[in-house]
Amino acid sequence: MAEPDGLTGDDLLVERLAPEPAVRAWIGDRLPGEGPFRMKRVTTGHSNELFSLERDGHRFVLRRPPRVSNSPRAHDMAREFRVQRALHESGVPHAEAFLLCEDDDVIGAPFYVMEHLDGLRLYDDLPAPFDEPAARRRVAEELFDALAAIHDVDWRAVGLDDFGRPDNFTARQADRWMRQLASYRTRDLPDLDAAARWLCDHVPTTQRATLIHGDYGLHNVLYAREQPTYMIGVVDWETATIGDPLMDLGYLAGLWLEGDEPQRWSASALPYDVAGFPGRAELTARYASRTGLELTDLAWYRAMAQLKVACILEGSYARFVRGDADDAHLATFEHAVPNHAAYALAITRGEA
Repeated sequence: MAEPDGLTGDDLLVERLAPEPAVRAWIGDRLPGEGPFRMKRVTTGHSNELFSLERDGHRFVLRRPPRVSNSPRAHDMAREFRVQRALHESGVPHAEAFLLCEDDDVIGAPFYVMEHLDGLRLYDDLPAPFDEPAARRRVAEELFDALAAIHDVDWRAVGLDDFGRPDNFTARQADRWMRQLASYRTRDLPDLDAAARWLCDHVPTTQRATLIHGDYGLHNVLYAREQPTYMIGVVDWETATIGDPLMDLGYLAGLWLEGDEPQRWSASALPYDVAGFPGRAELTARYASRTGLELTDLAWYRAMAQLKVACILEGSYARFVRGDADDAHLATFEHAVPNHAAYALAITRGEA
């Protein structure tokens, strides 16, 4: 099939994955503005594809699955759309979801259109106004407080009563992720296998079921640009479900490394110096005080989260190795995945 004349790079991907005429025809007059959209690929993520849409001064975001997926269930647009709609009157900051298209014939895959949030993602770096002790503290506290707010949503009342399978959720996790890994596994990961065995043998009792995000951290939240800042949105709900809330906390705590931990577990660290943030113990205690949850078994959840992220990243790495993804960042997962696996195993041994 011949490529459109003169298109290269991201412009070509827009033409392939979200052709503007098809998007405009499907949206019609259901969103503000008239005429064609100015469309641009957003490259902050490494999973689903994002495109900005703008016309007549109105801005939106289109979200669709990647070109090739190891696990179609992980890129369920209707599921993401549903949870974002359910959050409409909750205390969770989020982007409003406007339109859902489940017809593959429009652009080749389901997609949805949501609100554009004009905020900052503070994972890659901290701009000068945020790089002060008081601002860092506020960023951290907002992050942990928003997680508590997610876990406080009355998921049955907002129509998510059939959104997940909370019964035996915690006990299913290690086996489930290792089965998914087996479907695309291309190499030996002995630390991951050892961590999985320990996790299966030491499953804690779930205290209660809540809505959980599944990939919660500074990489998936946006903050207001002004000071004092506040969180304006939790994004990327593709792995949301109903389950054990400490899975989210264990993952977030695994990113909150202190002392020499960033050097030991570089794949799990924030990409800048964590000094100046409140410590992991203080922030998890803050979360516990807002949720009433006991954190006795937090080490299990920290290890489980590292196993899960290792399996997810290995899937992306497998797509890259096969040539099904062109994001050069995925090449770094060759070493990041074993690092996550080693971190998980160290947690199970009380060494991290």
